[in-house]
Amino acid sequence: EESLGQSETAMDLAIFIGRMKELNLSNTIFVDNTANEKVASYYESILDSSISISTPNKIATSSGYLQYQRLKAIAKKRGVQFNYETNVGAGLPVISTLNDLINSGDRILKIEGVLSGSLSFIFNTFKEGVKFNEVVAEARRRGFTEPDPRIDLNGIDVRRKLAILARETGLPLEAKDIEVENILPEACQAAETVEGFMKELAKADEQFEKLRADAETEDKVLRMIARLEEGRASIGLQKVDANDPFYTLSGSDNMIVFTTERYKDRPLVVRGPGAGAEVTAAGLFAEIITIGNYLS
Repeated sequence: EESLGQSETAMDLAIFIGRMKELNLSNTIFVDNTANEKVASYYESILDSSISISTPNKIATSSGYLQYQRLKAIAKKRGVQFNYETNVGAGLPVISTLNDLINSGDRILKIEGVLSGSLSFIFNTFKEGVKFNEVVAEARRRGFTEPDPRIDLNGIDVRRKLAILARETGLPLEAKDIEVENILPEACQAAETVEGFMKELAKADEQFEKLRADAETEDKVLRMIARLEEGRASIGLQKVDANDPFYTLSGSDNMIVFTTERYKDRPLVVRGPGAGAEVTAAGLFAEIITIGNYLS
């Protein structure tokens, strides 16, 4: 850290990656902790240089399906690892569990999930006597949402995660093919600033309270659930009752439910913190160890 602080050379990603390739060290692992599109654009070149990749960056795996396929193919050809477990569920074993099910001969019938820590917190906290805009503001204050909470509420991040899970099952799905329910009024979408959006959201409190109250009269709660079934992917706000596994969610927990031929009557559930630096770092570190064991 001290050497970096004293350096007079500006950071240049292309030079860094070029130098990494020149060193040609055995068992090299490139770790991308960004959410940066430019960094992701180098993945193909890095893998083609026989360098493994571990990353929570969802851009490469959720962009074009052909690029996703190409990266996997290059990694296989070069005998290296392209791992992105933390793309979905942070440190939770979601992608690895899905792959283990498929590789062991099970057939995926349905995947359902609350895949966003921010949306989980918002709808777990939204109760009688609490205004929806206040819950969103609190989620933003705690750092659960993006600086502009519309990115979370519009389901953009969840759509990327669901696209990745669909692709792992073998579906050639593009993110744009996923149906996403728009829960925000047009005025909220059109606001030019985040502050303007929050003001418009406050005007929509009555609308969201009606949704919550209607669910409560049926002894249900609201959850934003992603679903993949029979080749169709969708994300929407749903009312769930006490018999539904999503009913018991709390805090910012994620939950993914796999219904398969093997786990048909009692689906396999993965649940736990799905956001946060600590759990994401732990998942990434575990992945680095896994790659190291593979390469050695």
